[in-house]
Amino acid sequence: MYLTEFNQSDRCEHFSCPERSVSPAVYILLYVCSAAVVLLTVCGNLLVIISVFHFKQLHTPTNMLVLSLAVSDFLAGMFVMPPMLISTIESCWIFGRVFCTIYWLISCFLTISIYTVAQIAVDRYLALSNPFLYINIVSVRSTCFVIVLNWCVVLVYSVALLYFNGIVKSYVICPGECFLPLNEVWSLIDLVYLFIFPLSVIIILYTQVFVIAKKHATAIRELNNHTRPKTQKITSHSMKSEKKAAKVLGILVFVFIMCLLPYYIYSFLGNVIEIQIETFQTVSIFFCLNSTINPVIYALFYPWFRRCVKLIVSLQIFQADSALINVFF
Repeated sequence: MYLTEFNQSDRCEHFSCPERSVSPAVYILLYVCSAAVVLLTVCGNLLVIISVFHFKQLHTPTNMLVLSLAVSDFLAGMFVMPPMLISTIESCWIFGRVFCTIYWLISCFLTISIYTVAQIAVDRYLALSNPFLYINIVSVRSTCFVIVLNWCVVLVYSVALLYFNGIVKSYVICPGECFLPLNEVWSLIDLVYLFIFPLSVIIILYTQVFVIAKKHATAIRELNNHTRPKTQKITSHSMKSEKKAAKVLGILVFVFIMCLLPYYIYSFLGNVIEIQIETFQTVSIFFCLNSTINPVIYALFYPWFRRCVKLIVSLQIFQADSALINVFF
């Protein structure tokens, strides 16, 4: 999403929008695929939002974090992905300078999803490492407070990023382009704040979650070896649950890294190599695709979400007391 700062003096004199070289059929196909991605992002995250909001059974601290993630990804699908995909297809920014500034403010603000993923890692670690303390301390209200605080901090960071890099008033943006220039200091701050730190939290805590889950499974297996037949089903169910949890966590970390790593590597290398706009747009799209994949990772892997989708699509949520339906059976 960002480009490192470079000399502005003669930039507009040499800037021109490259002509579109694809055939009309490919051009239409690109728009159809882009519309499908945006629709999937918006609808997938909207289903998560409705599910968590409507069904009382889902009002848990962890699901409040999932809701926060879905809201940020929904807004990304609505306001960030369409102009990004259109400008990539058209090879130029066609929405003007004012909307360019608004676009970057929303884009920076919606990096909240990265820290929400890290918060989910903290939540799962606390729940597994000390479940009694977790039940006593972590509540829906306290989680919502942390979420609001998180959104406020990221909003302040986003405004500071735009202001101190001059895009709000002083930076020269040529007609047909829209990017956020970062000087070397802010480029390093952005790399640490939005990638290295949250990624480290996610990897370290999810590794701990995996280790703790494996220890729990081993302890249950050893207990059942002494108590024999009645608990064999419990052992089998436990093993399957831990294996599924490990699989979901592995997919989460892998997808997160694959979506964000290319962008941050290329963004950081902008201090060393010459930035190619086309390549940068491609890695930026990968960055945003994380919003498309998140509802699949956090929701579609779980039966309760499939149950909620059926109830929403069939309009049963408009029936009396539908909020009290058991979605876990």
